[in-house]
Amino acid sequence: MDSAIVGAARAQFSLTLMFHYLFPILTMGLGTLIAFLKTLEYFKKDERYGIAARFWTHIFAINFAFGVVTGIPMEFQFGTNWATFSGRAGDIVGQPLAMESAYAFFLESIFLGVLLFGEHRVRPVVHWLSSILVAAGSLFSGYIIVVTNAWMQHPVGYKLVPGGEIRLTSLMAVLLNPFAGWQAAHTIMGSLVTAAMVMAGIGAFYTLSDRHRQFARLSLRVGIILGLLFSLLQVYPTGDANSANVTVYQPIKLATMEGLFHTEKGASLAIIGMPDEDHERLLDPVIVPRLLSFLAYGNADAQVKGLSAYPSDLRPPMAITYYMYHIMIGLGSLFIALMGFGLLLLLRGSLFRTRWFLWALMLAIPFPYIANEAGWVVSEVGRQPWIIYGLMRTAAGVSPNVSAGEIVFTLLGFTGLYCVLGLLFVFLVGRRIAIGPEDDEELEEHPIPPQTGEADW
Repeated sequence: MDSAIVGAARAQFSLTLMFHYLFPILTMGLGTLIAFLKTLEYFKKDERYGIAARFWTHIFAINFAFGVVTGIPMEFQFGTNWATFSGRAGDIVGQPLAMESAYAFFLESIFLGVLLFGEHRVRPVVHWLSSILVAAGSLFSGYIIVVTNAWMQHPVGYKLVPGGEIRLTSLMAVLLNPFAGWQAAHTIMGSLVTAAMVMAGIGAFYTLSDRHRQFARLSLRVGIILGLLFSLLQVYPTGDANSANVTVYQPIKLATMEGLFHTEKGASLAIIGMPDEDHERLLDPVIVPRLLSFLAYGNADAQVKGLSAYPSDLRPPMAITYYMYHIMIGLGSLFIALMGFGLLLLLRGSLFRTRWFLWALMLAIPFPYIANEAGWVVSEVGRQPWIIYGLMRTAAGVSPNVSAGEIVFTLLGFTGLYCVLGLLFVFLVGRRIAIGPEDDEELEEHPIPPQTGEADW
């Protein structure tokens, strides 16, 4: 297939996927935090949590709507730009995608309506349960989408038939793919980190502005405590186990992520460094001796294969995979440090007065989005040149009846449309934040003690 067509199709799918993913990054995690707040409201009979949950539900709804709108073009591309892939593998990838639409999406959308408009129309227990079901729908949706991707990373439950088609033999094998479980857990944990940091960041904004003080303190408290918990879980066990799957099933991706050009026993871990592909080395690396072997195989003397052990036409793009991986790791470490220091300030009773730290929390809001996007770049670019790992190359999956010019034309159209959508999203979310939590005067009637019980929910 013409490389220009393949490049244009990949560029268009990358644009639509990465722009769309900006919205599920928040909704998957925020749904869980809303359910957490509603649970505290229901069992503690404290209106503060209900008012906070109501505000964050509005933010969730805006993200959910934009996620739906931007997800539709991405799905259509399977038929327009990737028809060969869809024709051969549609029997398998179509199953979880249909489940996501039929079950997760409708579960999430129906009970989101109850959560938004039913607070004074249904019993409190029903309204509380609706928040649980919205969270469950969001997480189930995320899991099913990751299952589809995980099958492309590590195909299972299939058979090849004459003509090259890939037929499903076991749906349960696909849904319980050993590659999918930890990949989904790591992805969902990244979303939970994002939601917690957004909650803490908006709370910091209101605190610095001296507005909605009780809501701000509640958001800071919940965001920091849960943000630290989720950041730690993002590293271990979810990140560690997901990396172990990469080591077992995609060792060439491991070598690319770590910048390991040559096979080594007792391989060192590069903290930083610049890959020089021409000379197959890392420039100015900062390394920890033997740590990569230990992390990959639990043995500091284990042999780790480098890129030179594989044919050149099977190697993923080196620079983008390496740098995105290290950006993801670096930001993940930053989140632990930031939230850990925030918890220390909270326990000491000085969080709400430490303005420089509140500024840091507010300005850090974009960072979890960057980390999540970087992680998906590592996952997708790192498995090239395969669209289905070991079965079908990316170049073989594009549609035979489209030209590069047609794809570039629609790519430009999507770029313009997404710029407009992005501005509209910023306006709507900014307007919602400017308005602040509804019934805020009710929240002010239940002040949180300024120096006591700082770690209490």
